[in-house]
Amino acid sequence: MERTWVHAAAVGVTTALVGFTSSVAVLIAGLTAAGADADQASSGLLVLCVSVGLGTMVLSWRMRTPITLAWSTPGAALLATQASLGWAAAVGAFLVTGFLIAAIGLWPWLGRLVASIPAPLAQAMLAGVLVPLCLRPVTELAADPWPVAVVIVIWLALQRLALRWATPTAFAAALAVIAVQAGAGARGALVPPTLDLTAPEITGAAVVGIALPLTVVTMASQNVPGIAVLASAGFRVPWRATMLVTGAGTALGAAGGGHAVNLAAITAALPASPDAARDPERRWIAAFAAGCSYLVLAGAGATLVALSHAGTTDALAVVAGLALLPTLASSLAGAFAAAEDRIPAAATFMLAASGATLAGIGSAFWALVGGLAIRTLLGSRTRSEHAGPGVGAEHPDPLSPSRS
Repeated sequence: MERTWVHAAAVGVTTALVGFTSSVAVLIAGLTAAGADADQASSGLLVLCVSVGLGTMVLSWRMRTPITLAWSTPGAALLATQASLGWAAAVGAFLVTGFLIAAIGLWPWLGRLVASIPAPLAQAMLAGVLVPLCLRPVTELAADPWPVAVVIVIWLALQRLALRWATPTAFAAALAVIAVQAGAGARGALVPPTLDLTAPEITGAAVVGIALPLTVVTMASQNVPGIAVLASAGFRVPWRATMLVTGAGTALGAAGGGHAVNLAAITAALPASPDAARDPERRWIAAFAAGCSYLVLAGAGATLVALSHAGTTDALAVVAGLALLPTLASSLAGAFAAAEDRIPAAATFMLAASGATLAGIGSAFWALVGGLAIRTLLGSRTRSEHAGPGVGAEHPDPLSPSRS
């Protein structure tokens, strides 16, 4: 019994380390692009670690299910590619996002509305959002070849040798590059975490340009795949409770800079697998340990943000671009899989990748609007045997009113 707890806890710690180090570079880039200064970005990382940690602990303990939460990495990528509307407006959009996620849990028809967005268009929007970030390794390599090449070579080597640790190790290499470049200044980057609260400003442009696309991306790229991962391991996610917890965590953390809390997707497989415990009823222990680990990692946020500004090479942006390459590849594959939707998907992709702003609203929203309009104009019809399901159609059961 004791060995089961120890082994499960070790898997939980690994889950948190992989999840944190694989996506923190994207998060810092996203919050900074949204208008956060160093203190506000470190506060956002602190709030998200605490929200993810506590939410994971509550859900896994209460439901005795290996439910693992995370922050929205695609959502952070969305922030990194949109024109900044000001930090207060971004915080207001985070608050609205939290309410929308909670509302999807309370009212299934909202979930079905999100699910009605054609999957190729949702995937094309996400792919377009990711392109500028995924180009950063190329642009940084041209600007500063040797330090960036080291990070890229390490990431490529571990893609073959130890896939799970490719991004975390590249992240460690990037920190080493920054420390070498900063020299003695890197020691001054060791700072304690601080909470920096910002009064939210609710604006129409931020709600339409940030909150709505952020909700769609979070549901499509995190919550639905997270349910699929747990279902494949034989676990049923309590949809309403999970959406309420993640929605509340997002709303409560918004003033501190937290953009979106959701189900973990890729890393969710670790606590749910037999590696955590042979007995499925004991695997919740691994998720609970992952939540505890996030609370410990919360203390590293301010230091990481300070280090990201200390070097002469934007090595963390390189890691962010590398980390998002698999997501970009799968999004492109999903966007262009259905022949009848390729033109609308291509238009959606180009609009999202353009980064153009119209009427103060970012390109992600206009990408969906344009893609849907072109799809309607061309008379495309969703055919389940060709086009595949919508954003949430893979798991219609979670959106059922009978779901508790």
